[in-house]
Amino acid sequence: MNAQPSQHPPSPIDADGIVIRAARPSDYEGIAALGSLPRLRWGTLRLPYQSPETTKKWLEGHAPGNLNLVVEADGVIIGSGGFERHQGRRNHVGYLGMGLHDAYQGRGIGTRLLREILDTADNWFNLRRMELTVYVDNAPAIALYKRHGFELEGTHRDYAFRDGSFVDAHAMARIKP
Repeated sequence: MNAQPSQHPPSPIDADGIVIRAARPSDYEGIAALGSLPRLRWGTLRLPYQSPETTKKWLEGHAPGNLNLVVEADGVIIGSGGFERHQGRRNHVGYLGMGLHDAYQGRGIGTRLLREILDTADNWFNLRRMELTVYVDNAPAIALYKRHGFELEGTHRDYAFRDGSFVDAHAMARIKP
């Protein structure tokens, strides 16, 4: 006898008009604009002035083992996130990335996005380990990740060149509880 599949409804639209959904190739302009915001870009490896066409190619090249989500507020993309699943002997591992519009940070929306990503990784992709890198001076992101079970595993010195100087980054990971 087959068990009934569990229903995981899409994220409801909350009172602020926020919805989290799968990214579509048609979202490329909104995602490119999001990645061009100074505060969001400051916390990522994105370069200034990435073209919408580059973002479109990235979305169209989405592999089946990866997850790409967007966050919308009243129909406007204000966040994105997801993971890339490793292959071969590391197919139990995902590499997480996420970002939120400058004006929407500090409102709990990033927490909702991270929960959706981790729920999908744990309960639908059966990923055991989630990894990420975060700049050492991004205290809000580090705090968010720690609240969700990520632990510091090391520090990469001179990890990236950002705004005229090198910056270190922490390697963090979470093992599925």
